[in-house]
Amino acid sequence: MTTTVGVESSTTPPPGLAPPQRRLPLANTIFCVVVVSFCIIPFLLVIAISFGEKIEGAAWRWSFDHSNYLRFFVGADWPDTRTTLYIRRLWFSFYYAIIASVLAVATAFPFAYVMSRQSRRSQTLWLVFLLSAVSLSEVFVVMGWDILLSNRSGLPMVFKETGLTDWLKTSGWFEVLREWGLANPRNVRFKPTDFATIVTMSYLVWPYAVILLYPALARIDNSMLEAARTMGAPPLTVLRTVVLPSVRLPVIGTTLILFVFLLGSYVAITVFAHPSRQTLAVSVYDSVRGATMNAPFGAAQAIVLLITAVLVLLIVWMIGRRTEALQ
Repeated sequence: MTTTVGVESSTTPPPGLAPPQRRLPLANTIFCVVVVSFCIIPFLLVIAISFGEKIEGAAWRWSFDHSNYLRFFVGADWPDTRTTLYIRRLWFSFYYAIIASVLAVATAFPFAYVMSRQSRRSQTLWLVFLLSAVSLSEVFVVMGWDILLSNRSGLPMVFKETGLTDWLKTSGWFEVLREWGLANPRNVRFKPTDFATIVTMSYLVWPYAVILLYPALARIDNSMLEAARTMGAPPLTVLRTVVLPSVRLPVIGTTLILFVFLLGSYVAITVFAHPSRQTLAVSVYDSVRGATMNAPFGAAQAIVLLITAVLVLLIVWMIGRRTEALQ
């Protein structure tokens, strides 16, 4: 009697193995459509609008005019007169964003490190608190800092009523604050100043800095820290020689993310920055929604800001790659 053994199809997976995952062409197509619709097309529209032509007394029309970019770098009346107003605003955009992002990371790093060494329950409570702080809008946060730094009802009033202003005058520090722009002839003042602008912007992104740094710090092996302490290294040495090298890339990445985020800060700049030291984000809004209603020039400013930010990120990335290659 002959027994016939059936041969299983080659497409049938062996017993005990999961079937191979099938590709989802529909999901990939939907993802591509979303990316193109919400990222690429708006970006191309901004580029096209930046070459538009402003019509005096009206809106604007489609064109291929490079005068908007020429106005950004040399002014609208060039070659008769030349102005660097918008280049200065670009500089202040980077000035505020760089200092505020570095300050946020520098102050968030020790907090995130201490938080990562606590119990799971404490870490969870802190993360919930930080996520709640992130949910606050920029307008709400800036309003709180505006009240805190107000010349009549905030810290200046506290300085005056508690006698700190008189002590600063007698100790000589008041003149130093006046040189820094943080005091007038009668009392200290914090707005409009670069100090208030940078502190507020740093506070806006501080919870983000902690949340971004926390995973990398939580993954550090405690045995490495204990070994360094056993060898007699003090806490600051352990932090400098063990912790920082382990999370160098997350620290740099967090700083760059916050830097890009702060380039578009608007409310804090309009409230705390001096009108002569405002940023390009404010200028873009004034061009698009202000009295001039010059959308092409606003789009040109936005493109210049974006390209400059990308160049800065590329330079930092290249420096990081070269540093890694040399090590």
